[in-house]
Amino acid sequence: MQDRTTPSRRTVLAATAAAAVTAAGASALTLAPTPGFADSRSRLEQLISRMSLEEKVGQLFVMRVYGHSATTPDPADADANLREIGVRNAAELIRRYHVGGIIYFAWAHNTRDPQQIAGLSNGIQRAGLEQATPIPLLISTDQEHGVVARVGRPATLMPGAMALGAGGSRADAREAARIAGAELAATGINQNYAPVADVNVNPANPVIGVRSFGADPDAVAGLVAAQVKGYQSAGITATAKHFPGHGDTMGDSHYALPTIQHTREQWDELDAPPFRAAIAAGVGSIMTAHIVVPSLDPSEDPATLSRPIVTGILREELGYDGVVVTDALDMAGVRQRYGDDRVPVLALKAGCDQLLNPPKLDVAWSAVIEAVRSGELTERRLDESLMRILQLKTRLGLLRHPFVSPREVVRTVGARAHLTAADRIAGRTTTLLLNEKGLLPLSRRSHPRVLVVGADPASPSGTTGPPTAIIARAFTALGFTAAARPTGITPTGANVNEAVAAAVGVDVVVVVTYNLTADSPQRTLVFRLAETGVPVVTVAVRNPYDVAQLTGSGIAASLAAYGWTDVEVRAAVRVMAGRAGPEGTLPVPVPHAEDPAQVLYPTGYGVMY
Repeated sequence: MQDRTTPSRRTVLAATAAAAVTAAGASALTLAPTPGFADSRSRLEQLISRMSLEEKVGQLFVMRVYGHSATTPDPADADANLREIGVRNAAELIRRYHVGGIIYFAWAHNTRDPQQIAGLSNGIQRAGLEQATPIPLLISTDQEHGVVARVGRPATLMPGAMALGAGGSRADAREAARIAGAELAATGINQNYAPVADVNVNPANPVIGVRSFGADPDAVAGLVAAQVKGYQSAGITATAKHFPGHGDTMGDSHYALPTIQHTREQWDELDAPPFRAAIAAGVGSIMTAHIVVPSLDPSEDPATLSRPIVTGILREELGYDGVVVTDALDMAGVRQRYGDDRVPVLALKAGCDQLLNPPKLDVAWSAVIEAVRSGELTERRLDESLMRILQLKTRLGLLRHPFVSPREVVRTVGARAHLTAADRIAGRTTTLLLNEKGLLPLSRRSHPRVLVVGADPASPSGTTGPPTAIIARAFTALGFTAAARPTGITPTGANVNEAVAAAVGVDVVVVVTYNLTADSPQRTLVFRLAETGVPVVTVAVRNPYDVAQLTGSGIAASLAAYGWTDVEVRAAVRVMAGRAGPEGTLPVPVPHAEDPAQVLYPTGYGVMY
């Protein structure tokens, strides 16, 4: 491909980047504008004018890639890249398609440990600078914390969104995001797909739930703004998602195309406030949702492909001129009505800027190029998105300083002060919903022997094991005699019988629950254990609605932890053992199980000792 950048310019950029990667003690990125080549819009326009069509199109894509290294992935990862993308590694991906961003996933083996992540990031940025037009990349991930975390230990894992909603502190939300942002920045990740700005008003929502701060739009708006400021003060860009609001759905857009039936007035009242707050806080990017909202666009196109929603509402009504990134284009919600060649073109026509993770990059990339050549899209339209993306890269300092220092990784990721802050913040989130006859707090004198049973959901990256094991270890550390006997999310009859037999001779049984339903075998486990006469305490480690399924069970106490990372579960143990008070209150209402129209526990509810 013809080199459309002058040698002197390429030399300056490459030299600056090379110096940065070897500089001792390189500092975290900042959002302050950087002096020099990339400061002015006119300079960026000059850069864009020298780019080929292929380069411009590539800059709009954010793509997955397998492997822990940009150039030498494990053989299995290289094979996966060849099958799915037609390249062997990240460096080849960047050379062939000129992509403007890479998204990290744990399952793609991108996030093995902090030093490896930093090395991968530096390798990606080096490949970006070795292109004909050298441009660093936005490196992104979904580090929401709580149940969605791509970067795990030894990184600091904070309580998730609904736990922070239970704590209710904007200062805590901002501090959690600042710490998380600093650790991401140290590893070279500069765009986080968080915070979730959806207002979870539907208890049956299968995809958002505890990923939301709660059900009150004003409370959610305040916490979203706090996290935007926290992340961006640490030198990365936040991403408010999923516009125009994914909180009231019965479907999961990974597997279907959900419809939100809010009227325009309901949308203004319920869904819009957190996004307005994010925009007012200066959020660098906003992610669209693959949902249908007929009151906002009667065409029934998903919001990602809807010009009335993306351009008409987000751009024109809300006044947002930052980067709009699609949710992943390999999700079923955006692929049901159109083929993989049409989706990226329609997303750009709707007003999106970044095209995230298409299932077949060659098809998507070629389709956008052909749409320009045929006149369906204009280069001017591409340049609008490209300018927003380059301006964001400029504000992040990437055009001058794209690399990270290994010493900064050691100094920042999992720092003692960060871990202490995580425990402190988590300590204000646990919610006590039921405490019959004042069973809690437990004491080593009256209830020294503790049996922990129940669900063992797949561990997110930030845990040291299933929640039953974490709880048992935490009780033991406080001087109790505790044993764990995980029974799983779907315990068998044999599992239940074994747990009941193990309860003989103990002083209290703690049952970990995970999204109980009326016919859940977890519910059978709780009822059978309560029948033994041993006091039973339940701890919900995902949605807080579990307690509604336990009416009449005879349990002695029930808590909501909102997640099962170490910090959230340890906080619940401190509450049970009386080492901390139950400061959290419900950020969502809990409806009656048999009559969802009736509220069992309202928003703001919580029992104190």
